[in-house]
Amino acid sequence: MRTVDFSPLFRSAIGFDRIFDLAEAAQRVGEESYPPYNIERLDENRFQISVALAGFRPDEVDLTVEQNVLTLEGRKGDKEGRTFLHHGISTRSFKRQFTLADHVEVKGARFEDGLLVIDLQREIPEAKKPRRITIGGSSQGNLTQIESEAA
Repeated sequence: MRTVDFSPLFRSAIGFDRIFDLAEAAQRVGEESYPPYNIERLDENRFQISVALAGFRPDEVDLTVEQNVLTLEGRKGDKEGRTFLHHGISTRSFKRQFTLADHVEVKGARFEDGLLVIDLQREIPEAKKPRRITIGGSSQGNLTQIESEAA
Protein backbone atom coordinates (compact mmCIF):
# COMPACT_ATOMS: atom_id res chain seq x y z
CA MET A 1 0.00 0.00 0.00
CA ARG A 2 1.28 3.47 -0.82
CA THR A 3 1.63 6.10 1.85
CA VAL A 4 0.35 9.60 1.29
CA ASP A 5 2.42 12.65 2.21
CA PHE A 6 0.17 15.34 3.68
CA SER A 7 2.96 17.88 4.33
CA PRO A 8 2.07 20.13 1.33
CA LEU A 9 -1.43 20.55 2.78
CA PHE A 10 -0.07 21.82 6.10
CA ARG A 11 1.03 25.02 4.33
CA SER A 12 -2.52 26.07 3.47
CA ALA A 13 -4.87 24.04 5.70
CA ILE A 14 -5.24 25.39 9.21
CA GLY A 15 -6.91 23.37 11.93
CA PHE A 16 -7.14 20.17 9.90
CA ASP A 17 -4.15 18.43 11.46
CA ARG A 18 -6.43 16.06 13.38
CA ILE A 19 -7.95 14.84 10.10
CA PHE A 20 -4.48 14.24 8.67
CA ASP A 21 -3.51 12.31 11.81
CA LEU A 22 -6.61 10.13 11.38
CA ALA A 23 -5.73 9.43 7.74
CA GLU A 24 -2.19 8.43 8.68
CA ALA A 25 -3.49 6.20 11.49
CA ALA A 26 -5.87 4.51 9.04
CA GLN A 27 -2.90 3.57 6.88
CA ARG A 28 -1.31 1.80 9.87
CA VAL A 29 -4.49 -0.08 10.87
CA GLY A 30 -3.47 -3.33 9.18
CA GLU A 31 -0.32 -3.59 11.27
CA GLU A 32 -1.98 -4.82 14.48
CA SER A 33 -4.92 -7.21 14.56
CA TYR A 34 -5.03 -8.37 18.20
CA PRO A 35 -7.46 -8.43 19.84
CA PRO A 36 -10.19 -8.78 17.21
CA TYR A 37 -13.10 -6.36 17.50
CA ASN A 38 -16.37 -5.21 15.90
CA ILE A 39 -17.75 -1.67 15.68
CA GLU A 40 -21.51 -1.54 15.31
CA ARG A 41 -23.92 1.35 14.72
CA LEU A 42 -27.05 0.73 16.79
CA ASP A 43 -28.87 3.85 15.59
CA GLU A 44 -28.00 7.36 14.43
CA ASN A 45 -26.36 8.36 17.72
CA ARG A 46 -25.47 5.06 19.44
CA PHE A 47 -22.51 2.80 18.72
CA GLN A 48 -21.05 -0.33 20.26
CA ILE A 49 -17.52 -1.74 20.20
CA SER A 50 -17.20 -5.47 20.97
CA VAL A 51 -13.69 -6.75 21.68
CA ALA A 52 -12.92 -10.49 21.93
CA LEU A 53 -11.08 -10.89 25.23
CA ALA A 54 -11.30 -14.60 25.98
CA GLY A 55 -9.24 -15.45 29.05
CA PHE A 56 -9.09 -11.89 30.43
CA ARG A 57 -10.70 -10.80 33.70
CA PRO A 58 -12.06 -7.27 34.22
CA ASP A 59 -9.17 -6.41 36.55
CA GLU A 60 -6.67 -7.24 33.78
CA VAL A 61 -8.17 -4.68 31.36
CA ASP A 62 -7.98 -0.87 31.51
CA LEU A 63 -10.30 1.39 29.53
CA THR A 64 -9.54 5.13 29.44
CA VAL A 65 -10.75 8.14 27.42
CA GLU A 66 -8.57 11.19 26.93
CA GLN A 67 -9.04 13.93 24.33
CA ASN A 68 -11.32 11.92 22.01
CA VAL A 69 -9.12 8.80 22.15
CA LEU A 70 -10.49 5.63 23.73
CA THR A 71 -7.61 3.42 24.87
CA LEU A 72 -8.03 -0.25 25.74
CA GLU A 73 -5.09 -2.00 27.41
CA GLY A 74 -4.84 -5.58 28.60
CA ARG A 75 -2.18 -7.19 30.76
CA LYS A 76 -2.13 -10.90 31.33
CA GLY A 77 0.19 -12.28 33.98
CA ASP A 78 2.29 -15.36 33.28
CA LYS A 79 0.79 -18.59 34.56
CA GLU A 80 3.84 -20.16 36.12
CA GLY A 81 3.73 -23.84 36.80
CA ARG A 82 1.30 -24.59 33.97
CA THR A 83 2.22 -26.92 31.14
CA PHE A 84 0.24 -26.57 27.92
CA LEU A 85 0.03 -29.39 25.40
CA HIS A 86 -1.49 -26.88 22.97
CA HIS A 87 -1.66 -23.14 23.62
CA GLY A 88 -4.15 -21.75 21.06
CA ILE A 89 -5.86 -19.02 23.11
CA SER A 90 -3.80 -15.87 22.84
CA THR A 91 -3.61 -13.95 26.08
CA ARG A 92 -0.77 -11.58 25.32
CA SER A 93 -0.70 -7.98 26.48
CA PHE A 94 -2.15 -5.43 24.07
CA LYS A 95 -3.00 -1.78 23.57
CA ARG A 96 -5.69 -0.70 21.10
CA GLN A 97 -6.86 2.85 20.51
CA PHE A 98 -10.06 4.17 18.93
CA THR A 99 -10.45 7.80 17.88
CA LEU A 100 -13.84 9.17 18.85
CA ALA A 101 -15.63 11.92 16.97
CA ASP A 102 -16.50 15.12 18.76
CA HIS A 103 -19.35 14.74 21.25
CA VAL A 104 -19.14 10.91 21.33
CA GLU A 105 -19.03 9.70 24.92
CA VAL A 106 -18.45 6.31 26.49
CA LYS A 107 -21.62 5.37 28.37
CA GLY A 108 -20.42 2.10 29.88
CA ALA A 109 -18.55 -1.15 29.43
CA ARG A 110 -19.28 -4.73 30.44
CA PHE A 111 -18.03 -8.27 29.91
CA GLU A 112 -20.55 -10.41 28.08
CA ASP A 113 -19.88 -13.95 26.76
CA GLY A 114 -16.11 -13.46 26.43
CA LEU A 115 -16.52 -10.04 24.82
CA LEU A 116 -15.83 -6.62 26.26
CA VAL A 117 -18.79 -4.52 25.10
CA ILE A 118 -18.31 -0.74 25.13
CA ASP A 119 -21.39 1.45 24.67
CA LEU A 120 -20.92 4.86 23.01
CA GLN A 121 -23.36 7.67 22.37
CA ARG A 122 -23.15 10.91 20.42
CA GLU A 123 -24.58 13.74 22.51
CA ILE A 124 -24.56 17.04 20.67
CA PRO A 125 -24.81 20.05 23.03
CA GLU A 126 -27.80 22.32 22.57
CA ALA A 127 -25.53 25.16 21.42
CA LYS A 128 -24.26 22.98 18.53
CA LYS A 129 -27.64 21.63 17.39
CA PRO A 130 -29.28 23.17 14.32
CA ARG A 131 -31.81 25.83 15.17
CA ARG A 132 -34.31 27.82 13.15
CA ILE A 133 -33.63 31.54 12.88
CA THR A 134 -36.65 33.75 12.38
CA ILE A 135 -36.18 36.34 9.69
CA GLY A 136 -37.51 39.72 10.56
CA GLY A 137 -39.12 41.80 7.86
CA SER A 138 -40.17 45.35 7.52
CA SER A 139 -43.77 46.31 7.09
CA GLN A 140 -44.95 49.13 4.83
CA GLY A 141 -45.37 51.40 7.86
CA ASN A 142 -41.68 51.10 8.71
CA LEU A 143 -40.48 52.15 5.28
CA THR A 144 -39.22 55.69 4.76
CA GLN A 145 -38.70 57.20 1.37
CA ILE A 146 -35.49 59.01 0.73
CA GLU A 147 -35.94 62.33 -1.02
CA SER A 148 -34.76 62.24 -4.54
CA GLU A 149 -34.24 64.81 -7.21
CA ALA A 150 -35.29 64.33 -10.79
CA ALA A 151 -32.43 63.48 -13.03
